[in-house]
Amino acid sequence: MNKRKLRIGAVGLGRAFSLMLPTFVRHPLVEMVAGADPRADARAKFTTDFGGKGYENIAQLCADPNVEAVYVSTPHELHAEQVCYAASKGKHVLVEKPMALTLEDCAAMNEATRKAGVALVVGHSHSFDAPIAKTREMIASGAYGKLRMIHSLNYTDWLYRPRRPEELGDSGGVLFNQAPHQVDVARLLAGGDAKTVRAMAGDWDSKRPTTVAYSALVTFGDGVFASLTYSGFAHFDSDEFMNWTGEGGQPKSAANYGAARRAMANVNDEVAMKNARNYGGAGFNEPRSAPGLETKHPHFGLVVASCDHADLRPTTDGMMVYGDGEAKFEPLAPPAVPRGEVIDEFYAAVVEGKKPLHDGAWSLATMEVCLAMRESAREQKEVVLKQQVALAQASS
Repeated sequence: MNKRKLRIGAVGLGRAFSLMLPTFVRHPLVEMVAGADPRADARAKFTTDFGGKGYENIAQLCADPNVEAVYVSTPHELHAEQVCYAASKGKHVLVEKPMALTLEDCAAMNEATRKAGVALVVGHSHSFDAPIAKTREMIASGAYGKLRMIHSLNYTDWLYRPRRPEELGDSGGVLFNQAPHQVDVARLLAGGDAKTVRAMAGDWDSKRPTTVAYSALVTFGDGVFASLTYSGFAHFDSDEFMNWTGEGGQPKSAANYGAARRAMANVNDEVAMKNARNYGGAGFNEPRSAPGLETKHPHFGLVVASCDHADLRPTTDGMMVYGDGEAKFEPLAPPAVPRGEVIDEFYAAVVEGKKPLHDGAWSLATMEVCLAMRESAREQKEVVLKQQVALAQASS
């Protein structure tokens, strides 16, 4: 039986949309019927690529009766307002992480979508990735004993990629932009219901003032804990630990060391540079979207889940299992569609009425941890979490 396609309109044709572009192009259950962006060049490219309609803003897009669901990939500070607006027009919503910048905004988004009776899924975070889902499955099987500890580590060049002013400063930085990935992964593997957070954070470049690094200890029930470390300072690159496979599953060259810092060295207009690299811009690099070109799963650095009888390490090809008596590799088939799991979950929620894992309650809980990391780092204290949801509760 052939399934119908989900008709999606994209609001914000920037960096996040660019990363999801191969997914939208190749997923068989998606039809991109509209795109909204204030940039005329982005709208023109969208209509050429997809044959859909181009709009200047979300109001115009949501007035299109052919749009049944909206993908919100605008700057973080716009998420809450735009999700609530789309819901008020009866549109299902897939919104990029972070869900919002405050718990109050997250709660408002949940109330708006609940009241409208529409689905809300927050993604992409790397907890959607097939190797992470496989790790959770292996933990839940009980075959390796009880989960005891999770370690997640990622070193990137985040700070020296072109940024809008609001991506830096107090309401920007890696605690909003990157931490949701690690927190979502840790919560998924540990069962979701985090208890406390203790964190430190770093802001080490006076010319680009924002949180660029953190290390956090998150506790869960029954003694399980997770250590999460991230640095975007563009020195060590932890893709070295992933056999030089980039975050999106693409091949990466170690010979490009320092490229981000060099590219930023003589930039006069950083926003213009960012816009030029975005979808529709003069410097936009078309993603590798043809079948067979992506042969690896995405990742967010090194993750190790320690159980009584094995350490489990997801890779871009499968699972390394370091057991009591042997270490073995269990392969996973390469992804047929990059980030296809995001659309699979959203489609199931909208078309088949299935409760999504990455819904509003789950994602609010993730943002509570990220905001608690910031509070803990600022006030040098442990923060007790109050709005967490367990995995069984989230997916029931």
